[in-house]
Amino acid sequence: MSAPIEPGFGVYVHWPFCAAKCPYCDFNSHVRHQGVDQERFARAFVTEIQTMAAKSPGKTVNSIFLGGGTPSLMDPKTVGTILDAIGAAWNVADDVEVSMEANPSSVEAERFRGYRAAGVNRVSLGVQALNDADLKALGRIHNVEEAMRAIDIARATFPRLSFDLIYARPGQTPDMWRAELLQALERASDHMSLYQLTIEPGTMFEKLYKAGKLAIPDEDTAATLFEITQEICEQHGRPSYEISNHAVPGGECRHNLVYWRYGEYAGIGPGAHGRLVIDGRRHATAIVREPEQWLGRVESWGDGIETDDILNPEEAGDEMLLMGLRLIEGIDLRRYRAISGRDLDPKRLADLIEHGMVEQIDENRIRCTRSGSFVLDAVVADLAA
Repeated sequence: MSAPIEPGFGVYVHWPFCAAKCPYCDFNSHVRHQGVDQERFARAFVTEIQTMAAKSPGKTVNSIFLGGGTPSLMDPKTVGTILDAIGAAWNVADDVEVSMEANPSSVEAERFRGYRAAGVNRVSLGVQALNDADLKALGRIHNVEEAMRAIDIARATFPRLSFDLIYARPGQTPDMWRAELLQALERASDHMSLYQLTIEPGTMFEKLYKAGKLAIPDEDTAATLFEITQEICEQHGRPSYEISNHAVPGGECRHNLVYWRYGEYAGIGPGAHGRLVIDGRRHATAIVREPEQWLGRVESWGDGIETDDILNPEEAGDEMLLMGLRLIEGIDLRRYRAISGRDLDPKRLADLIEHGMVEQIDENRIRCTRSGSFVLDAVVADLAA
């Protein structure tokens, strides 16, 4: 009988600034044409890190993720200050994974060397498409040539590399996606994130979609594109370990596994979310989103926490289902029972297994099938009811 997997402890740091706002993006990102006082923001990050560490003392950090926004707009000195503060506030594992998101348009070899010297050992490039027309339609400010150059620089600088692509783009056919994915796999390192385009509330794409000015592939075509993605990546040694993420064995993103395995993580910076177990109770923290408001609050009060909710066992169990069933490894039923205080309804589970949406891996572990993964929200709602 296998022991439950230990999720580990992570730290997420959100750099909220971008050079431009992409029309599909609903992340907490802001454009500041007048520039950003990085030294002042760095001091505020240090302060909030210290506050969060006081809430969760004695933890060993297994992963750090610098997300955004566009963290590669940070000076290497700012990155070094943040990473040093994390190292001073918590214990840090010798093999800690330190990931950083970067946009190809902001990649410079010298800057990347500075990030590597500061401690970053994994970079995730937001490539998104491998043809210039689609990059322009997605609002990206790089072209394919710049993306390929960024990939080459990243491969030469960091031990580990991932890059993102978006599929189910307007006008994209299965043959077009197959060709593009094969081209990407020629350049891929140990990890790829392949996301289906979704129309997110509050984005420019939502406005265009509602106005009939943006058409995306229908559900059947999207399902075909999903199947192509799984099959081609498996054939090229990068099977999915999560619905949208593919890696060579051992190349999985450890930080994201903390989320999907429902571990603990501290959220630092504007708009960041966290999950911390304090005195045996799981806290859901959310930081104020607006950067300058966050800055003032941290400087005045030591943190920018806007909400700090204590989750009851049922809420925590539901979150664990939503996160864990994204993974090919599924969820451990013993850990689900420990977190939620209950077992899954055997009849509902049996029905989902019978209909091919869920499968039992062993006595203590279940996962979504490929069919179930495509309707994950419905599967989770059924199990959580």
